Amino acid sequence: MFRWLIVVVLALVLMSGLTAWLRRFGFGRLPGDFEFRAFGRDWQLPIGSTMVLSMIAALVARLL
Repeated sequence: MFRWLIVVVLALVLMSGLTAWLRRFGFGRLPGDFEFRAFGRDWQLPIGSTMVLSMIAALVARLL
């Protein structure tokens, strides 16, 4: 369980740092990725993209 928590946190960090680059490949616009405006600010919740990146990271970790 702790290992999956680390994978999800790392995916969130990657997603927030590489958002502009990943948007060119469709990440951030998947079903389950929410964008809304509240309190004068744009908010993003990339849940769908985070799950996809987590699965990719898990496959890479398993292969190594």
